[in-house]
Amino acid sequence: MAEAPALKYHKLFNPPRSVEPPSKEATEAGDQRRTVAYVYGDEKIVLAVNVALATQRPLLVRGPSGTGKSSLALSVADFLGWRFYEYVVTSRTQARELLWQVDLLRRLHDAQSPRRRLAEGYVPYVVPGVLWWAFDEAGARAQRSRSTSGPSLLRGRDPNLGRPHERAVVLIDEIDKADPDTPNNLLVPLGSLQFQVEETGQLVQTAPQRAPLLIITTNDERELPQAFLRRCVELRLEYPGREWLLEIGRVQLPELDEGLRTAVADALLGPKDSKPTVSAAEYVDALRGCKQLQIAAGTPAFEQLLASTIWKHGRKGPGK
Repeated sequence: MAEAPALKYHKLFNPPRSVEPPSKEATEAGDQRRTVAYVYGDEKIVLAVNVALATQRPLLVRGPSGTGKSSLALSVADFLGWRFYEYVVTSRTQARELLWQVDLLRRLHDAQSPRRRLAEGYVPYVVPGVLWWAFDEAGARAQRSRSTSGPSLLRGRDPNLGRPHERAVVLIDEIDKADPDTPNNLLVPLGSLQFQVEETGQLVQTAPQRAPLLIITTNDERELPQAFLRRCVELRLEYPGREWLLEIGRVQLPELDEGLRTAVADALLGPKDSKPTVSAAEYVDALRGCKQLQIAAGTPAFEQLLASTIWKHGRKGPGK
């Protein structure tokens, strides 16, 4: 099959084919996503990020679990050198939690304490959310400093997982888990780049030139509102095919024998390159297991290792 021609346009985001982790210090927190390079195996990924940056629209990344949706957000932040904020959505998530939260535990503690000291007209229980931090870092820090006493765990810790920068990438992970009203309730603050905190009357805002890049992921487990979809740039990710898998293996484990990388890919896809259903992370896990345990391709141990890393959850290898 002939290779598709390169896309020619002015790139606001122009990463190399693979983006390495930022530094040793940045990976010491234990997040495994920050210990490996991200391989941009399809030009449509880079184009979608550029369109989102150019239009200042959220980038909605669709695809099954394991296709690297959240890792893409981390990689973009790492390459741009921007701050990085992450919020993992649950079925109980409300849109306001991404803007601010109220520290109910501290408020209850103060209400029961005879020594509580509240300035007149001042509400100290407001805790900045990830979008507040992304819109106005200085304002979020100031609000955090007012909320550092008391017993609550919601005391305004700076959630930045990236490097210092005036702009930020915000990952809202698995938006399809939320109530259908949640995406629509984010439209006004995301469109206007501002919101008002009800408890304090504070106006949190940012200038367009400092607007964050919002990357939202969905596993398509629930249909998203049309009004929300119309305001997003969309990118659909699929499981990587043979050449993309092999390239990921070369980048992540360059010292490994190419024959072993190919043998694992063959075990996944078969001689006819069946449609892949295994994530790049599972492929790399199999390679790492073979390397660390000194397991050679074609041995009984190799078959058992594949069963525990890639042919799990009832999945079978090609021809099984």
